[in-house]
Amino acid sequence: MAQLPGGPMVRRHVLVTGATSGIGKATALGLARLGARVSVVGRDPRRTDAAADEIRAAGRRRVGVYIADLSSQEQVRRLADQVLAGMPRIDVLVNNAGGYWNTRHLTVDGLERTLALNHLAPFLLTNLLLDRLRESTPARVVTVSSRTQASGRIDFDDLQGERDYSGARAYTQSKFANVLFTYELARRSPDALVTANAVHPGVVNTGFGAEDPGVVQRLLVPLLRPFMKSPARGAAMSIHVASAPELEQVTGRYFGNGKPGQSAALSKDEATAARLWQVSADLVGLSAPVPPS
Repeated sequence: MAQLPGGPMVRRHVLVTGATSGIGKATALGLARLGARVSVVGRDPRRTDAAADEIRAAGRRRVGVYIADLSSQEQVRRLADQVLAGMPRIDVLVNNAGGYWNTRHLTVDGLERTLALNHLAPFLLTNLLLDRLRESTPARVVTVSSRTQASGRIDFDDLQGERDYSGARAYTQSKFANVLFTYELARRSPDALVTANAVHPGVVNTGFGAEDPGVVQRLLVPLLRPFMKSPARGAAMSIHVASAPELEQVTGRYFGNGKPGQSAALSKDEATAARLWQVSADLVGLSAPVPPS
């Protein structure tokens, strides 16, 4: 698709995590083509530079590049410092990075990796950048969840799967946590100057879960690949929620299948969301969690 001469994102500054491939890279490309000044975050320097080069080749000469392993809280904090130094404004933050592991892995912080990367990383990064987002209002936070959130729950008694780990359950819990976080963030910004929405991109043909695949990834996914969405189609929901003028003050919503959708009934439980917020703040060392506005 050719770059548009203008577009709804002209002069908007956007940060996209997990932007080296798949949905993340397609999201960054799509927003750049709408005129945004895009900055990308990736774990691997070579792949991140390659993604930035691809965006530049699409006509965006200025692309910010940040390297961070978001499963590490130290690196999330370093990333936030670098972003605050390098981005004078943040109009949109797209929390896209995520992963799936069939077996239980621990991060350098001693946390279960699925929870750490899929939920705690966007929770911490968003909180660290929230003042800059508020200074850039109207601003948006878009967090990529999944349809699996519909069957999710938060097991506060075994949040990190120490007693009973299942890769599928850990992933579902983390995607449900994305929705709870989104709704609680929206409640803490009632003026909607910083909106918070979650999206389900659909079933997309990427390398998701390839590092430590489960039975579904090994046996079922290869059969389903011809019927899966392309990364570009999967990114369409994130791009829409990040850029559509009519969504400027829409907040605390879950979008799937190209339109506003319904999240799990339990995701509307404000007490659970508030408890998860406090537990998450404790796990990432936010001594003064962002209070309601």
